[in-house]
Amino acid sequence: MSPAKKAAAPKKPQGKAPQKGKTQQKGKGPQKGKSQQKGKVIGKGKNAKKVVAKPIKKKSWKSLHKHLFSKTPRNFGIGRAIAPKRDLTHFTKWPRYVRLQRQRAILKLRLKVPPAINHLAKTLDRNPASTLFRLLSHYRPESVDEKKARLMKQAKAEAKGAELDPAKKPKILKFGLNHITDLVESKKAKLVVIAHDVDPVELVVWLPALCRQMDVPYVIVKGKARLGRLVHLKTCSVVALTDVKKEHVAELEQFVANSRPLYNDSSADRKKWGGGILGPKALAERKRKEKAKAQAKPTA
Repeated sequence: MSPAKKAAAPKKPQGKAPQKGKTQQKGKGPQKGKSQQKGKVIGKGKNAKKVVAKPIKKKSWKSLHKHLFSKTPRNFGIGRAIAPKRDLTHFTKWPRYVRLQRQRAILKLRLKVPPAINHLAKTLDRNPASTLFRLLSHYRPESVDEKKARLMKQAKAEAKGAELDPAKKPKILKFGLNHITDLVESKKAKLVVIAHDVDPVELVVWLPALCRQMDVPYVIVKGKARLGRLVHLKTCSVVALTDVKKEHVAELEQFVANSRPLYNDSSADRKKWGGGILGPKALAERKRKEKAKAQAKPTA
């Protein structure tokens, strides 16, 4: 090579030149795609900002051809498209007896209830009531077949001339409003059990006062249907015990001693009015009026 060509040839740098934007690591080559993930840095020093490139989303074929797809919203008017299924419980027309039950319950809350009727709402608690029904279940009356068999046996004994033993007379619950009224007036009833939901209430509203006057213990329980099951009927307003077996005498006396302070001897409950409980809307309206009155009063 001539000396002129040697002078024209550029000098090669010794070693590999470092790549731009990369820190040279020993034993590792430049990592591909890192600069794309980190993004481009604009500015220097404190004003440097990192800009991340957003990925370009490809538009779908449907979005590019919107003119081919026209929206046709469904019309749910009368005679049009079938409406989707909805929860229509709020619009259910309940049976008449259900509506009457609910209206009566609300009226009893809203209206002022006289003490005699309100007293019937004071029922036994769960534990004493279960104890009472367990005791009464031992004195369920005979069924039709059992009574027929007993009377046939009694008639055959009378036909033979045998004398009947009065001690063998069955000890059962007495029911029937007129029958129990006679038992209370003659003081033969040892315990009177009255249902709280008798309709009309005029049938039994006077019975607690009669029991207190004749000093006959009485209690009020929930459910005329529960009393009805004891005497083989659908419902029963009132039942009474006149006689019990020897093994149940102590249990009956203990129950009467516990229930007397709640019913026969409680004078305060007999004078207590019921009802008068307003609904949430009426209470909110009352609070609003009271607040307006308080604000209208001039401060001294």
